Amino acid sequence: MEEKRKCLVAIRIRGMSDISQEIKDTLNMLRLTRNCHATLIDDRPAYKGMLRKSKDYLTWGEVSQENIALLLKKRGKLTGDKKLTDEYAKELGYKSLDDLAEAMFKVEVECSSLSKVKPVFRLRPPKKGFKGKVKRSYAAGGELGYRGDAINDLLKRMV
Repeated sequence: MEEKRKCLVAIRIRGMSDISQEIKDTLNMLRLTRNCHATLIDDRPAYKGMLRKSKDYLTWGEVSQENIALLLKKRGKLTGDKKLTDEYAKELGYKSLDDLAEAMFKVEVECSSLSKVKPVFRLRPPKKGFKGKVKRSYAAGGELGYRGDAINDLLKRMV
């Protein structure tokens, strides 16, 4: 019995200063090279290990289908810094960006496997700021680490 994979979003919250080379390499593999960058990944064990290793620099959780569509429409970019459009989604064989978002939510297609689509979303700092400290875990009242469905609230404020 194969377990259903979930789509996760990882958002880089902290900068580069005083960071070990091992964690820097892990963040580069996730393509989170700068503050306020986000990427869509699935919950396979390799990614979960990478997230756990770099938990002091990013936050992650299960993203909703609406937020994936919002990310693709507002922050999705093609190579050459062009906006991601419904026309490009039709080239890939989807009716619209909403259909592409649904396929990503069901982990039928990965962002990194789409040609010409940048796998990183450049976000703004959240409106009205972070609610907690960016040096504490989410469980301890901060912003870092795993936050489950609460990631959707943060993501809406950052798009």
